[in-house]
Amino acid sequence: MGKKTISENEINAILSPADMKQQQQQEKKIRSKFWPTFKNALTQLPFAEDVVTAYFCALDQNTPTHVRGVLLAALAYFVLPADLIPDFIAMIGFGDDVAVLTVAFSTLKKHMTAEQRDAAKKALEEFKSEKVE
Repeated sequence: MGKKTISENEINAILSPADMKQQQQQEKKIRSKFWPTFKNALTQLPFAEDVVTAYFCALDQNTPTHVRGVLLAALAYFVLPADLIPDFIAMIGFGDDVAVLTVAFSTLKKHMTAEQRDAAKKALEEFKSEKVE
């Protein structure tokens, strides 16, 4: 069985912002599933701080609507089990998620504020201290 990779067209389809009703549904799912999924993926994510910053950016009502839409789509792909490559497959399961998140971050990083980055750093510190205890 060959290694499955995700194509640029698949990434673009995933990152297409949904309509407002779907974005609200995505936001609700992301709010409930983000931290448990993040915990499972932490060892495989090369840019954990960016993922958490994107989470805060996507949930910030001051973030432009189109940016929120793309980030919600990327984060929904990250947290929801309907994936091109199932996340439970060791070492490659989160590979497609990483590809989708990387594209979203590289194009939208300029919309992530210092406050959102600070909130991400604080949340990661708290998350890591809880994990150690």
